[in-house]
Amino acid sequence: MNQAPSTKHQAQRVALVTGAARGIGAAIAAELTAAGCHVVTPTRAELDLASPASLDAWVAANAGLGVDILINNAGINVLRPLPEIESAAWTAMTQTNLTSPLRLIQAFAPGMAARGWGRILNVSTIFSLVTKERRAAYSMTKAALNALTRSAAVEFGPAGVLVNSLAPGYVDTALTRQNNSPEAIAALTGTIPLRRLAQPAELARTAAFLVSEANTYLTGQTIVVDGGFTCL
Repeated sequence: MNQAPSTKHQAQRVALVTGAARGIGAAIAAELTAAGCHVVTPTRAELDLASPASLDAWVAANAGLGVDILINNAGINVLRPLPEIESAAWTAMTQTNLTSPLRLIQAFAPGMAARGWGRILNVSTIFSLVTKERRAAYSMTKAALNALTRSAAVEFGPAGVLVNSLAPGYVDTALTRQNNSPEAIAALTGTIPLRRLAQPAELARTAAFLVSEANTYLTGQTIVVDGGFTCL
């Protein structure tokens, strides 16, 4: 049954953004703050998504937060050749990249549904759609996150809750610069049709639309923002 739409305006929305200390998450938090949302960005000390106990404790303590917008941005990428993916790395990646978003959706989507309005965005990656060596576990967990997006969109859509995934390509962040030499980045940009890395703000603007009142019908989708990389 369709719920009566919420009468809240965007400036009154409560947005929860995980992994907002830097990079894409920080840019999304800034974009939503500029739009007038009340943005909640737990630090790792407050909410360790790799720890089921920490996650459960934080959810219990914040059950009344009234989240209207949930952005599951936090994620980790442990690079391993497929035969060398050990149990600890697999457990950490599935807990952070998949189980934690599921748990937060379970915690806050029912409240959105009861109020008749909600937006959920799961930050995925192009490697959920394509892959390369040493990224098997990362690709698997993020592909499963896209499947979670579709399932949640089906289940909560009748109550006015829209759920999407955002799949960034290569983004110009401090971590990218730390992990790649200038020569490696130059070679990488040569494989992108737009011939440059994305800026975090570009991803944030797309994210802000997907969780806004302006998005009224787009749900269950994985939106790729990669400068055309996956077109090749």
